[in-house]
Amino acid sequence: MRQSQDRIPVTHQGTLPRDERLTEMIAAREEGRPGPADLDRRIRSAVQDCVERQLELGFDLVNDGEQSKSSFSYYVRCRLSGCEERSVEPGAGPPPRDTAARDRLQFPGFFAAQRPGPFRRRQFFVTGPIRYVGQEIVQADIQNLTAALASQGAASEGVLMAVAPGTVEHWMHNEHYPDEESFLYALADALHEEYRAITDAGLLVQIDDPDLADGWQVHPEMTVDEYRRYAGLRVEALNHALRDVPSEQVILHVCWGSFHTPHVNDLPLSDLLDLMLRVRAQGVSIEQSNPRHDHEWQLFEQVGLPEDRILIPGVAGHVTDLVEHPELIAQRLVRYARAVGPERVMAGTDCGIGSRVSHAEVAWAKLAALSEGARLASEQLRRERPAAARRGVEEGRDG
Repeated sequence: MRQSQDRIPVTHQGTLPRDERLTEMIAAREEGRPGPADLDRRIRSAVQDCVERQLELGFDLVNDGEQSKSSFSYYVRCRLSGCEERSVEPGAGPPPRDTAARDRLQFPGFFAAQRPGPFRRRQFFVTGPIRYVGQEIVQADIQNLTAALASQGAASEGVLMAVAPGTVEHWMHNEHYPDEESFLYALADALHEEYRAITDAGLLVQIDDPDLADGWQVHPEMTVDEYRRYAGLRVEALNHALRDVPSEQVILHVCWGSFHTPHVNDLPLSDLLDLMLRVRAQGVSIEQSNPRHDHEWQLFEQVGLPEDRILIPGVAGHVTDLVEHPELIAQRLVRYARAVGPERVMAGTDCGIGSRVSHAEVAWAKLAALSEGARLASEQLRRERPAAARRGVEEGRDG
């Protein structure tokens, strides 16, 4: 992952606006239903369009907007063998996993009025050995992104998103493996193939792992120490999946879930950061702009950042359709740059915002503000360097 000494680079964390009809076609194919003969061409065209728009905005790390996927995590259902989808009636089957369980206990009226319970009629069950069977699909993703970048003569680096073993475990019910550890490591072995395919092609891989943070809400019975052991096992499994993947080609993305809910019971970053930093990833992307986590930049003033890491704080978010002012984004970036060093900060988003805000126009406006905010922050930091150097000289004379 390239670093810059004179400006803050810009990226974003995944999903870009998708044509609704295209998304429906992709979901049908993932479920094994027939789709149009030209679906692959439509996906290539969508990737080309979103790559061009990112480059127009001046993005340094460019992705495919997850145009080929129905969602950031469910896409693996057609890339793994050993699992099956079943219809489940309410009250039957395993209990649902609720990524807002702690908040639901505290705000029952809100959830009753605003959001149904975490029930999915169709659920996934692991019934045999997990194997990776998505080789052709991931190669198509690689080719679509690399071709789009090449067509623009772009110097920007390409990134493809892939889900973490612990997050896949979130929505798959294990009926085959004897315990959660063996299940997690089977998922890790399978997903390792996807990670390697992406990085072997010269691209970066972003590992999406919201489970690392929102698993705390899923398990309201756990204490912090118990949860850290739970999360630690998932970090170990992820590192197993990344075992021979160059860390400089890996970004870890962690968020507290994309739901528009109170988030009062989110686990603080101070209880998670050391676990995140155990992952073999040079880039560390963290949701930081939403009102429950915006204050946590101060943690980096206290603990810093390992020298081999690049921090990608989310400085534009998906929790509101309000478009952040570029000056606000710049203020956030300057705080992080002062805490860990400007050359180790990259501007990012809280999550993939394409499917979280109400309209594509809002998503692209947020990304434009992100790029402009990074430019403003870079200018301010350049102005500060001579002043800091002068202060250093004066202090040396005084000494």
